Amino acid sequence: MANLILITGCSGGGKSTLLAELARRGHHIVMEPGRRLVQASLKGMPEPTPWDAPAGFARRALELALEDIKAARDLDGPVFFDRGVVDAAIALEHSDGTPAAETLGPARHYENPVFLAPPWRDLFRNDAERRHGFEAASDEYERIQDALPGLGYRVQNLPKSAVADRADLILGMVT
Repeated sequence: MANLILITGCSGGGKSTLLAELARRGHHIVMEPGRRLVQASLKGMPEPTPWDAPAGFARRALELALEDIKAARDLDGPVFFDRGVVDAAIALEHSDGTPAAETLGPARHYENPVFLAPPWRDLFRNDAERRHGFEAASDEYERIQDALPGLGYRVQNLPKSAVADRADLILGMVT
C-alpha cells in the first residue's frame, strides 16, 4: 500500500516543478485538483473557479482530492500529492467559514510530515490559471501553515533551494 505524501504551501512556490522531478525519478504523483479544475473551466467545461465561485471551487476540489486518494491507495511506494484535501478544506473554511476540521473529520489522509513550500517571489508567476498576486498567495500559505498542526500534521518546511535538493530532502525522509 502507498504512503500518501502531501506537498503544499504557497502558490508559485515550486510545488509543481518538485512533483515533476519526483515523477522523473520514477515516483507516483498526483497533480493539484484546483489547477485541474481551472484548466477544465478554461477549456469550457462547467467547473467552478476560485475567482467566480470560491466555496464551490473548494468543494469541488475536495471531491477531486478524495477521488485522488482513493485511486492512490493501491499504488506501491510513496505517492506525492500537489495539494489535496487539506488545502481544499482550508480554502472552504476561508471562503464560507466551514471549519476545516469539521470538513475533514477525524481522518488524517496523508502521512507525516507534510511538506510546505514557502512563498518565493523569484518563482511566482501569474498565468491564465493563477490570477491572484503574490500577496494573496502568501496569505494562503499562512492559512495552510497555521491550520496543519491542528489537523494532526507535522510540518516540514522546504528550503528555497534547487529542485533536486528539495526532492532529495523529501525522499530522504519518506523512503
